[in-house]
Amino acid sequence: MRLHVDQRHERVLALVRERGSLRVAELAAELGVSAVTLRRDVEALAGQGRVRRLHGAVVWPGDGTTAETRARREPAAENAGAARSGSAAGVVIGMIVPTTASVFADLVRGAREAVAAQGGRLVLGVSGHVDTEDAVQAGHLLPGGAEGLLVAPSWSTGAPVDGQERWLLEREVPVVLVERAAPPGSPAAALDRVRTDHAHGAAVAVGHFAALGHRRITAVLQEGPHADRILKGYRSAVRSLGLDDIRDAPSFPEHGDHESSVEHLVDAVRGRGVTAALVHGDEDAIVLVPRLQARGIRVPDDLALIAYDDEVAGLADVPLTAVAPPRRSVGEEAAKLLLRRLAERGSGQAPAPRQHIELLPELRIRSSCGTGSRAR
Repeated sequence: MRLHVDQRHERVLALVRERGSLRVAELAAELGVSAVTLRRDVEALAGQGRVRRLHGAVVWPGDGTTAETRARREPAAENAGAARSGSAAGVVIGMIVPTTASVFADLVRGAREAVAAQGGRLVLGVSGHVDTEDAVQAGHLLPGGAEGLLVAPSWSTGAPVDGQERWLLEREVPVVLVERAAPPGSPAAALDRVRTDHAHGAAVAVGHFAALGHRRITAVLQEGPHADRILKGYRSAVRSLGLDDIRDAPSFPEHGDHESSVEHLVDAVRGRGVTAALVHGDEDAIVLVPRLQARGIRVPDDLALIAYDDEVAGLADVPLTAVAPPRRSVGEEAAKLLLRRLAERGSGQAPAPRQHIELLPELRIRSSCGTGSRAR
């Protein structure tokens, strides 16, 4: 029979009083309720001063000495003591990503290392680029003991549409968006987030072209979550530097639409005097180089090229200068931010203002831009 909330609270108090401290997940299992429900109970009791909540553990608020003695005897309370000293020992963080391949591998690695460095554990959910699967994965991770979520939602444009963000707002645990953002006015815009400043990365690429003397440039950008910001940064830098942007041909060919990209670049070079191009991403740029050469356009002699992403750009036959987003650092900073939110919640202190953190990419110079002035 399901216990009434008051009965459940009394049972929680009895168990914690008897044992000194308990893991939230263990207590939820013993009472036959979800971890979310149990956390809500514990927070209510902690607010009344009847128990103490410490990073995944519930501690009886005795005279201090007894609780500390028991803490040394039980792993769960050991984790709680570590939390008081600023560690996140024993905390479980859930992370949801569209895939573990490509750019997300470094994001996951950075988050995992940051959590492990504080004694916690990262558990992973993969949505497979299906937006409805994000909530399904959260539904597995939270009852399994995850106390907070790092989420890179499967939003095809990088921002939510048609209520895709609603499930995030219904969670009763701290959430940090990773490489995603909700627009101003969206309820999810108030969530913490950490992402790459892709507009800055594109602007740095344009600035490099300008420094080499290129005046007429173009871009070939694939559709995806970061395309809009890359394009905005590219066009803003073109305007600021007084360059000519050639954009008559399709600006957003789908990934793998190499023939369209080649035709655009051939026309731009031969018919419009273009001498430089930004290509997103690396794989497309690598494919384009020999196809352009087959059409008589050499990189970098006839066309300087900068790739965006720098996953494999340095392995091209002509090593490609590339914009390199700080993916591992994004994952690391997102995890640290989430751990701070959990520490605030565990100590009962007022939460600090929400944060929107953007990390800057860097430009890695290789052979594909050549040297010297190319002004025409």
